[in-house]
Amino acid sequence: MVIRPAATLALVRDGDEGLQVLLLQRTWQAAFLPGYFVFPGGAVDPCDHDARACASGREDGAISQTLSLDEGGADYMIAALRECLEEAGLLLAVDERGLLLPEDHPVLTEGREALRREEIGFQALCESHGLTLPLDRLAYVGHWVTPPGAPRRFDTRFFVALAPPGQQASHDGSETIAHAWLAPTEALDAHRHGRLALGYPTLRTLRLLADFGTSEALLRHAHANPPTPRPSRPWPARKGGADWQVEPDAPAYAEVSRLDPHRQGIACAEIVPGRAVVVAPGVTRVTAPNPGVMTGPGTNSYLLGHGRDHLVIDPGPEDHVHLERLLALAGGRISRVLVTHTHIDHSPGAAWLKARTGARLVGLPPPAGASQDATFAPDHRPGHGERLATPAGTLQVLHTPGHASNHLCFLLESQRLLFAGDQVMQGSTVVINPPDGDMAAYLAALHALGEAPFDTIAPGHGFLIGEGHAAIDFLVTHRLAREHKVRRALARHGPASLAELTRYAYDDVPEARLGVAERSALAHLLKLEAEGRAEQRAGQWGSRMG
Repeated sequence: MVIRPAATLALVRDGDEGLQVLLLQRTWQAAFLPGYFVFPGGAVDPCDHDARACASGREDGAISQTLSLDEGGADYMIAALRECLEEAGLLLAVDERGLLLPEDHPVLTEGREALRREEIGFQALCESHGLTLPLDRLAYVGHWVTPPGAPRRFDTRFFVALAPPGQQASHDGSETIAHAWLAPTEALDAHRHGRLALGYPTLRTLRLLADFGTSEALLRHAHANPPTPRPSRPWPARKGGADWQVEPDAPAYAEVSRLDPHRQGIACAEIVPGRAVVVAPGVTRVTAPNPGVMTGPGTNSYLLGHGRDHLVIDPGPEDHVHLERLLALAGGRISRVLVTHTHIDHSPGAAWLKARTGARLVGLPPPAGASQDATFAPDHRPGHGERLATPAGTLQVLHTPGHASNHLCFLLESQRLLFAGDQVMQGSTVVINPPDGDMAAYLAALHALGEAPFDTIAPGHGFLIGEGHAAIDFLVTHRLAREHKVRRALARHGPASLAELTRYAYDDVPEARLGVAERSALAHLLKLEAEGRAEQRAGQWGSRMG
């Protein structure tokens, strides 16, 4: 799949109560993030290169160096300015006198429409009005590449600039259908409470902006502190007993780069059941031999401690070889067994370990259901926010229902490492299976996790996940995008059965996986029903609010 270069511009201004940023709402018919609020931006056009003739302030070489490119950095900035004019009706440019454009300048009206209708190119438009594009007024603040698996992928550079004073923003009515000036904290709060749909890269930029009270402070910082270049080189590792190169987008990249920071090629780029991997000081991962469609390479058990005391997080299934391995690594000393939830691939080994060691079991009781481990009987039921002392450091307990009503995450505070169970899956999304699975609760739990202080995720299946908050935000974005497809299927094809709607809303899922997808589709429909946006009659689902 071709990854298209793109650029986005966060325009800021100083409001009565502090910094504000312009957000535009994308049309509901958009192929990418429909209905979401975004900054003005879009793909870099080949003709943007020609508009360098109208640029001033910085040469392409200097800009490209800042963006860690060989050349073409100026084209990203020019694309950001062009898209801002097309989508928001604002243009950061100066006239022949060196003055910023006033609100009644014809380029903002007739010029904008001519550009949108492709009757004139951006270079020709600027030249016809004697305009110069001051690229030194844009500061580079971020780089985001759409993760693999998305229907469209973009390599996007994010910039910030002071909005031209006097000019009035206006959405174009086709690509964008609304706009708002909001304080970054206000936008983040609205997203947290479900009032504003924001994708991960927008969230990340808003969090940066929220640290500043004025545009002057923000721009001073942004010009002086461009972001760290995104990894581009593969990382040396071992796989199958041979040397291996792990590409930046590969699942193992965050783990091998963390475990082998000096690039000696000693970290393993594959998960082998039974192999002990020290993933953090005092933390060892051992993967159970239960690979499958729903479990990936197997269930990860984490052993925390050293010397005389250890505890286990998620002992996995009652596989005696796996459990004996955990026991041997702990020298037979396991005082507690913690479980994130009681699905049968995570907790059945707990009773076996308790019988062998007398370990106390920590977790929440199993709800009803065939997929639950009914044998799990906790000795201690931790509360949300409770802190547990362990040989590896303090664990904070976080109740995260949704995938399972009794799901817990455990945050190792000193390592900023989140043991996430099945809240976050590497390489796939979590199945939300009603009645115990609850989509609204799952999204609320993800939003709450977004506020927790961690950097890396230790998932129940797969490698360590770097940039943990990015993973959380991407899951929220994916779920809300899927919900939009469910609503669109309801509007276009309802009333219809669950199976029929699933085929439309999950048209990108292989036939063999539609049965599993149907469970998550039902979870979305039940959430929409609770919100008054869907209804079920005689086994047929329809839309209530269009």
